[in-house]
Amino acid sequence: MKKLDVCGLSCPEPVVRTQFALKNLPQGEQLEVLVDTVTARENVLRASQAMNCSVSIEEDGRQFRLTLIKNS
Repeated sequence: MKKLDVCGLSCPEPVVRTQFALKNLPQGEQLEVLVDTVTARENVLRASQAMNCSVSIEEDGRQFRLTLIKNS
């Protein structure tokens, strides 16, 4: 599983980096994205769903861990 830590970055940077990582991710693979704001969480969630990814979210203290699975 690839990991991407975009904590501390302002939008749209977390979305841009997530989209770039997803474009290079093989179908069926997972990408774990760490964000530290609700805004980044929501924006990454929407962008990932628009790229046909399944998403699960866990809150880990002050961070959110989004696990993205790239679908067909």
